[in-house]
Amino acid sequence: MIPRAASTPTLQALIEVSKMHSESGDVGTPKGALEEAKALNSKMKRSGNLSSKDMLFRADKIDLKSLDDELEKHLTRVLSRHIEAKRPKEEWEIDLAKLNLQHVVANGAYGTVYKGTYDGQDVAVKVLDWGEDGGASAASLRASFQQEVTVWQKLDHPNVTKFVGASMGTSNLRIPREAGGQDSLPTQACCVVVEFIPGGTLKNYLFKNRRRKLPYKTVIQLALDLARGLNYLHSKKIVHRDVKTDNMLLDMNRNLKIADFGVARVEALNPSEMTGETGTIGYMAPEVLVGKPYNRRCDVYSFGICLWEIYCCDMPYSTRSFVDVSSAVTHQNLRPDIPRCCPSALANIMRKCWDGNPNKRPEMDQVVRMLEAIDTSKGGGMLPDDQAPFCFCFGTVRGP
Repeated sequence: MIPRAASTPTLQALIEVSKMHSESGDVGTPKGALEEAKALNSKMKRSGNLSSKDMLFRADKIDLKSLDDELEKHLTRVLSRHIEAKRPKEEWEIDLAKLNLQHVVANGAYGTVYKGTYDGQDVAVKVLDWGEDGGASAASLRASFQQEVTVWQKLDHPNVTKFVGASMGTSNLRIPREAGGQDSLPTQACCVVVEFIPGGTLKNYLFKNRRRKLPYKTVIQLALDLARGLNYLHSKKIVHRDVKTDNMLLDMNRNLKIADFGVARVEALNPSEMTGETGTIGYMAPEVLVGKPYNRRCDVYSFGICLWEIYCCDMPYSTRSFVDVSSAVTHQNLRPDIPRCCPSALANIMRKCWDGNPNKRPEMDQVVRMLEAIDTSKGGGMLPDDQAPFCFCFGTVRGP
């Protein structure tokens, strides 16, 4: 039986110090935390709060690996808070103490989206995990996060989700168990906070209406919301680069708002600076798929696909594989089939937007004007499924 050295703090003491720092918000320093733990250890001994079992132990019963893991975990928390406290705050950084998380909305490859409140406002919170290795991938994710925040914080438009704030760390963020999150956050993480849009994604809305379809007036309203939002982004020299119905949200009045600026970036003055596959197969322009230089016209192409999807309430290329779609779009000029019941004015906009030559595609301000000129008073929507055969056999038959 070997007595514990008086100068060595117990694991319990170290954990208690870490908890005190967490609750008070006083980050201190790792060295200070160690000294506090020693003092607490001595106090516990004097007060009799440390049992004889804690004072004496068998060396062959010690789980050194678990001990090291626990010590590293808690001291890393203290160090992380110390670094965050010393780092100059960005203008967009928020006070995480005012942020309350409620439940999980969605999970992705690099993080989780929660619904919550901030200063009494309903918000969506995206928590991004940078990874524990701290290597190149973590650095890339940090750069992507800063890029997203830089783009989003400057935007103000009714058809763009409103940015609330962000944080480069999450040491003061608390995720309750009932929220469906993890018990403890990763040490390398950040979060972005935006207004919460309660109506869900445009993709889900279209799926719910896949059988009865949408009235023509609703089709044009949704298309105009998306076109105006993209036109605003392009006027600010911002290319979204992942325009798809999954990234469009609807409020309770069915107003559309563009979301998810994770791959958006300021448009380069030199087109050759923007290359590489960025986006989602099925919505990606041919020049993006083959790795050629591209500009904001890649968003126009994606808009054309979304316009078809809004009208048809269907998924483009639903029976083809991603590889097949990618090859056919670039080499065979594959595009979704436009129903014969689709009014020519709308069909023409689709074709112009998804033209294989980027230079022949219209600017988004032109698209807005073309949509605004469409007359919806006589109907023209896609016919419901139980009337679909008439839609393809008789070109004069129109839906609502």
